[in-house]
Amino acid sequence: MSNSENFVKELADKHGRSRESLMPILQEIIDVRRYVSDETMVNIAKELDLSAADVYGTASFYTFIETKEVGQFVIRLCKTIVCDMKGKDAIIHALEDTLKIKVGETTPDKRFTLLTTNCLGWCHKGPAMLINDDVYTELTPGRAIEIIESYMQK
Repeated sequence: MSNSENFVKELADKHGRSRESLMPILQEIIDVRRYVSDETMVNIAKELDLSAADVYGTASFYTFIETKEVGQFVIRLCKTIVCDMKGKDAIIHALEDTLKIKVGETTPDKRFTLLTTNCLGWCHKGPAMLINDDVYTELTPGRAIEIIESYMQK
């Protein structure tokens, strides 16, 4: 058995093997591995007796379940109209220039992934950004760069 098969089996033992177990299993994989690979989705499908398409459809539907490898620090910038009106594009350009990547990409050293996402729930204090589990609000391009530079030193 591969590492993925063993891990999925352990999670199925813990959460169960019903259709309702799919989300808790996906969430725990994200907590541990940060993304759900194609191999892992196939293993989940086998373990829960679901189609691989069903597992992939569920995983890809949710913004915070990544289906491709991401960096150590996942930066999610809110892309709602409110954050857009408050200067989201300037924040994106500052982050892209600082990290030398575009939205949707990961730095070559696998430390940072830059993404946009639908509402983070902080539009009243936008533009808002989430780095892993840490929320940053009322951003300016300068403040966003300072935050990223602090993560570069971690």
